[in-house]
Amino acid sequence: MLRIGDFSKLSRISIRMLRHYDECGLLKPQMVDSLTGYRYYTETQLLRVGRIQTLRNMGFGQSVIGEIIDNYADAEELEHFLVRRRNEMEEQYKEMQRKIQLIDSTIKWLRKDGSIMGYDVNLKMLPERYVASVRMIIPSYEEEHILWKTLMEETAGMNMRDGNPCYTMAVFYDKEYKEHDVDVEVQKSVAGTYQDTEHVKFKTEPSVQIASATYKGSYEQISQVNSAVAEWIAENGYELDGLSFNIYHVSPHETQNPEEYVTEVCYPVKRK
Repeated sequence: MLRIGDFSKLSRISIRMLRHYDECGLLKPQMVDSLTGYRYYTETQLLRVGRIQTLRNMGFGQSVIGEIIDNYADAEELEHFLVRRRNEMEEQYKEMQRKIQLIDSTIKWLRKDGSIMGYDVNLKMLPERYVASVRMIIPSYEEEHILWKTLMEETAGMNMRDGNPCYTMAVFYDKEYKEHDVDVEVQKSVAGTYQDTEHVKFKTEPSVQIASATYKGSYEQISQVNSAVAEWIAENGYELDGLSFNIYHVSPHETQNPEEYVTEVCYPVKRK
């Protein structure tokens, strides 16, 4: 048998680590001298410690290593286990690459033109919601209030309850920017169910993945924010997957000061 020092040299594992393996039950000495406390190992245990080190280098923790060695003696079963583990690690690697790409593009974004940009773009899910909606052709985007006025007037007697959270938004149906006769729908999320009116329709909107940027200030900034979100989408490997819309967190309904408006510009997206 081999004393722990000799076994350490042959296995290229430190004595400290061998003692740790003993304590956690991963590699017990063949014998421990009751008088001296010396640990003794056999040459055949070099095979086990070699397997331990190989699995450790693969990134497995001690508990998993013990489970593998004790339960996967058959080569075919071990191969199936390792293939599953490899697939899991590959997915984790892809997710990590996505996060790194997002970090890199954000750093680039922050340093663009040597200044901090005012619009932070985020990727998130907008949940399913039940909404009251009005869709019409209106003279221009600046006349959106016509739609809100219609929604409020036709639902005035319904005692509608706000959804939780309550989203108020405008969806834009035209495929390009138009100076007049624009196709716009406004929506407000509500709780409960209600009957349609002449112009107000109630419906459930599905959840959607969006790239969005929230900013404070007047609506004159919309074009800049649109450009910021569009650039983020292109740089991060996404593509448009639906109609753009704005969420109004603070709107003219809450304040008459345009500098206090809080608007979220949203684009549905999917991976390319």
